[in-house]
Amino acid sequence: MSTQSGKDVIYIDIDDEITAIIDKVRGADQRIVALVLPKRATVLQSMVNMKLLKRTADSAKKHLVLITGETGLLPLAGAAGVYVAKTLQSKPEIPPAHNIDGHDIDDVEESVDMNTAVDDPKLDKNKAIGEYSSAAAGATVSPTAFGAADDEAPIELDNASPDGPTGDAGGKKSKPKKDKKLAIPDFNKFRLWAVLGAVGLVVIIFLFYIALGVMPRATISVKTDSSAIDTNLDLTLDTEADTVDVDEDVVPAKSQQSQKTASQQVASTGQKDNGQKASGQVTLSLKDCSKASVTIPAGTGVTAKGLTFITQQSTTLSSVQIGPQCRNSQFPDFSSDTVDVVAQQAGDKFNIDATAYAVAGISNVSGTGTAMTGGTSEIIKIVTQNDIDSAKQKINEQAGDTVKDELKEALESQGLFAVEASFTSGEPEVTSTAGVGDEADNVTVTTKTTYAMVAVKESDLKKVIANAVNKEIDPTKQNILDYGLDSAVFKLLNSQNNNTMVTLQATAIAGSDLDLTAIKKQVAGKKAANAKEIISQYPGVTDVDVKYSPFWVSSIPKKTSKITISVEKPVVKDAN
Repeated sequence: MSTQSGKDVIYIDIDDEITAIIDKVRGADQRIVALVLPKRATVLQSMVNMKLLKRTADSAKKHLVLITGETGLLPLAGAAGVYVAKTLQSKPEIPPAHNIDGHDIDDVEESVDMNTAVDDPKLDKNKAIGEYSSAAAGATVSPTAFGAADDEAPIELDNASPDGPTGDAGGKKSKPKKDKKLAIPDFNKFRLWAVLGAVGLVVIIFLFYIALGVMPRATISVKTDSSAIDTNLDLTLDTEADTVDVDEDVVPAKSQQSQKTASQQVASTGQKDNGQKASGQVTLSLKDCSKASVTIPAGTGVTAKGLTFITQQSTTLSSVQIGPQCRNSQFPDFSSDTVDVVAQQAGDKFNIDATAYAVAGISNVSGTGTAMTGGTSEIIKIVTQNDIDSAKQKINEQAGDTVKDELKEALESQGLFAVEASFTSGEPEVTSTAGVGDEADNVTVTTKTTYAMVAVKESDLKKVIANAVNKEIDPTKQNILDYGLDSAVFKLLNSQNNNTMVTLQATAIAGSDLDLTAIKKQVAGKKAANAKEIISQYPGVTDVDVKYSPFWVSSIPKKTSKITISVEKPVVKDAN
């Protein structure tokens, strides 16, 4: 900004925003402010910005003059009532207000009165802006004197004529006529439509790519004269055999073993009363004289109220028969005896009152016992055989699948065909932290088990399958296309020493061999009729069906990856 007596000259940069220009106008020290605009000053090509600048100058009591040669700004300046000069040496004037946005602008905001004194000096429309220097100077001041850089020349009007506003003193100014067709385009709206158009074009191209490049598919279904043959074989997988015996169905095998140690803890489920046993006495008596004498050995059980007591002494009872009559009750010293008994188990439930007893295994002897006393209860947990077996079962369930997968992976890594049905586990070595009947809240069982699985060469399996299938087909006309090993089912019959007996059930496919990869290349890009003609020429092909998707597709895609050829599965023929 350059300051001269009575006016300020402000040079506007092309990147300045309207707010920055307004701040510069408000901050000017003098009442007359000359704004030197760069070429293509887009910030003032808006009527709103022009009016804001004019209103700011009026509110700040500044007289505003735009120094520019841009013809596009003149109608806007004229409509806003802003003075314009071509150069700092030109005389300021308000340009005519041409048609803007389709409307004639006849009324402009209140213009600056060039005859109104603004302090000192006055703004005179008959004087050039460059003449507003200090009163003492009196001479015309060049743009450099206003503070312009040496390399910034005054803005010249692009199409100025010598007899224009800056021509001879005697020249007459010509005012441009109003052009009612002149309209300032809305560049923001144009930019929006341009962006929307570009996005729409990209979307359309993308949709065309999806519709024509990604979605098209072709499915070709081929029927042949091939046949499926079921094979059921009893194989012997021999780890000592060197060659395949197709007649005896013996296949060389390899065994893979793995020893695993595992532990499992289970809670003890058994109970034991560790209290005291009740005791008392029982008098044993003969009921009749059917036997001359009866011996009741020690350890005999006598039972009352569902509870059993054990005799502690052995005794012999003799029957007393006088003539035809049995007199045992009259001679108790011979036919009765009292023995000590102890409860079969500990527990206070054996403390019972005096009662009659039945003698186990001796029907003609009865017992009468005293009250039983001294029994106490103390329940403890003990280990049972079921607890040990349960832990072993859990170990087998957890380790079985894991070990089976490990053995299968190890065999397949050697290029062999693992027969999962041959998986076996040896008798485990079992140890436990407590034995059966021992007092313990839980028991930990540890097992060491050897697992095994056998595998064979896939080529050896194909030999025994081919031997069975070739008996059902004519090998000169048909080939085995699929041996069915991917879906084969093996079942273990027996495993001993070096031999593992298994059954094999597989479905082999025999027929003409079709090279599906070559067929895809041949039919790519063809119509359905042409594709059918090409495929039908292959031996054994009886029918061809071609389908497109989606509905707008009219030919087979050129990319073979988008072509699916399926050979219809033949009817199964049982070899047996």
